[in-house]
Amino acid sequence: MFLTLPTLLTWARIVAIPLIVGVFYLPFPLPMLNLTATVLFIVVAITDWLDGWLARRLNQTSAFGAFLDPVADKFLVCAALLILLQLDRVNALVALVIIGREIAISALREWMAHIGASRSVAVHMLGKVKTTVQMVAIPFLLFDGELFGFVDTHLWGTGLIYVAVVLTIWSMVYYLQKALPEIRAKVR
Repeated sequence: MFLTLPTLLTWARIVAIPLIVGVFYLPFPLPMLNLTATVLFIVVAITDWLDGWLARRLNQTSAFGAFLDPVADKFLVCAALLILLQLDRVNALVALVIIGREIAISALREWMAHIGASRSVAVHMLGKVKTTVQMVAIPFLLFDGELFGFVDTHLWGTGLIYVAVVLTIWSMVYYLQKALPEIRAKVR
């Protein structure tokens, strides 16, 4: 189902990624660019929840949607991390761990599907918590200022992105442990 409302929202999320990145190339003051990118990111991140909710509510779930949704999430997070890295708001090691995990787990899932063991690396709550923490940390880091006169978004975003790194490593270890018995059985 390529043209259901939930799938269109997922496609819109992918199309919006260059807009979030492109904001920082506009000739406007940095605080204005920060706010614009933050608002765009939040709107796009909300569509992640909305497309899943609509797919279930409208009974429009599909294998294609189940494939495309996490791809859109990974693109969004990776693009935002690269911008934050360029702006010197995240450490290169943070970006490397998060992006590296996404690549490794995607490859693991593809291989596990190839050997008929995709259930062993199905999405787990730990991965969902990791994604949620990332989706909260990134707008704080994009905003990079004071919110409501007293919330230091850089400080909160940095703290949360380090929590996301811990969850990233933890979830990767979890998925690898779940896949290990299947891997051992297939390589013998």
